[in-house]
Amino acid sequence: MSIELDETRPKWRQVASILRARIADGTYPPGSRVPSVVALTGEFGIAAVTAQKTLKALREEGLIRTETGMGSYVTGLPSRPSPD
Repeated sequence: MSIELDETRPKWRQVASILRARIADGTYPPGSRVPSVVALTGEFGIAAVTAQKTLKALREEGLIRTETGMGSYVTGLPSRPSPD
């Protein structure tokens, strides 16, 4: 079962906001893996390209790092709440 997303807002922004909150609340502590593209597509009912865009945004914010063939890992905590 996937999480319901607001159809009037970009899905990747909504998923990124949820992942940011999970990082901030310790669900995904520093050093832990974040869900893969496949896991995100299943959990949120989004396309793979949307999941990739979500992870790219978190990488650009410095919240995660991606190791080829290994996955994406939390590197830090959000510095401020996101408006998403």
